[in-house]
Amino acid sequence: MLNLTFLGHSCFLLDDGNYRVVIDPFITGNPAAKITADELKPDFILLSHGHGDHLGDTLEVAKKNSATVISNFELATYCAGKGVEKTAGLHIGGGADFPFGSLKLTIAHHGSTLGGELAYGGNPVGFIVRMADKVVYHAGDTGLFMDMKLIGELDNIDMALLPIGGYFTMDVDDAAKAVEFLKPKKTIPMHYDTFDPIKADPKIYAEKVKSHGAECVILQPGHSYGLE
Repeated sequence: MLNLTFLGHSCFLLDDGNYRVVIDPFITGNPAAKITADELKPDFILLSHGHGDHLGDTLEVAKKNSATVISNFELATYCAGKGVEKTAGLHIGGGADFPFGSLKLTIAHHGSTLGGELAYGGNPVGFIVRMADKVVYHAGDTGLFMDMKLIGELDNIDMALLPIGGYFTMDVDDAAKAVEFLKPKKTIPMHYDTFDPIKADPKIYAEKVKSHGAECVILQPGHSYGLE
């Protein structure tokens, strides 16, 4: 079984009992977070892009836990330059095998500058994660795009983690359209309600995706779902 824990905003912990993979560890300063960054004990960190609400606590958590940071080449290089000992810099369309399973980077339509530095953070990405015989798609921060149809054709997605908050990403309607394209078995909404501009109602999203044959699992921060 693959256990998915929603840690608020776009941060998830994937745990198969052997490896712990954290995606976009924005904990410190996240009003939705129910844990502290010190409580994260990941083996791997997946970083979708360089904005502060996704890069978050990556550097500190990676160093403390000797975790491997996996991202686009530019962000992985940036993390290595900040003292992270283990990194893997892939790029869109590329993938690799890791002890937890395998990973492939997908496109995401967004930005990726690095906070106050306004340094180039490479292209934003999403992730196809194969772990515990399950396929999880984390879209990262993105607008709706037609190639989601291709992603759905290439991968039999068990769980799609999709932003619904609008303003910076897809809104509820566009995320529901993404479900139509991706054809996942289940979906969890993310990137909503953390800040006022991205307020959204996940129950409306849940109703909309029913017509596309997907089950919506609404998780509150700190809660988990077992994907069997």
